[in-house]
Amino acid sequence: MAVEKAEAPVYTPHIGESRQYWRDIILGVNDGLVSTFLLVVGVVGGGLVIGDVLLTGIAGALAGAVSMAAGEYLATKSQTEVLAAELTLEKEHLRDHRDLELDQLREMFTDMGIASEDLEGVVSAFDRSDDAMLNAMAALEFGVVESETRSPFLAMAASGGLFLIGALPSVVPFAVFDTTATALTWASLLAMGSLFVVGVVKASVAKTGKITSGLENLIVAGVGGVVAWAIGTAVGTTLS
Repeated sequence: MAVEKAEAPVYTPHIGESRQYWRDIILGVNDGLVSTFLLVVGVVGGGLVIGDVLLTGIAGALAGAVSMAAGEYLATKSQTEVLAAELTLEKEHLRDHRDLELDQLREMFTDMGIASEDLEGVVSAFDRSDDAMLNAMAALEFGVVESETRSPFLAMAASGGLFLIGALPSVVPFAVFDTTATALTWASLLAMGSLFVVGVVKASVAKTGKITSGLENLIVAGVGGVVAWAIGTAVGTTLS
């Protein structure tokens, strides 16, 4: 009697080319949500009227977005330039100190778990091609894989643009409602809801607990909000 072959599990694809930008995506939107929320909570606690809170929120959102965008662009560009310099030096090492580089490759492959009886064959295969050697050393020594490199412009757009989007829940209510109490209530609800959603989205990509991740975001922002309110109130009382 024929034995039925067990059906293979459904193939789950990787998230693809956006993977290297998830740091910028989560950092940008989360920072926009948290920092702008804490800013408006602080100035409301300090006693600012609704128009001043709106102006402060808009200024803070724009300043934060520009700062995030510029910082991410410069950091990513600098990292790319440093890695390019390292790879240029690696080409010289492969030309002038190849035996030393081959020894390093053997050591790294050994650390990866390549069996000793297979090691020389693997190293010899790479040794036959300068491009293969350079790619192997780039990936294993410097952690540089072409598909994982980040564009400074895309990193800048993701961080800055998403910071602005993250700032909206805390700013828009102060443009819609007439009292700071009502606007702050809505800003708190929208910001907290957005933070929970961001935590869930992050967990969906990372394959971790969605509720835990969402609550983690809420707790961080909630504690920060209480501290910001207390500081704002203290400063406002001192200056009044």
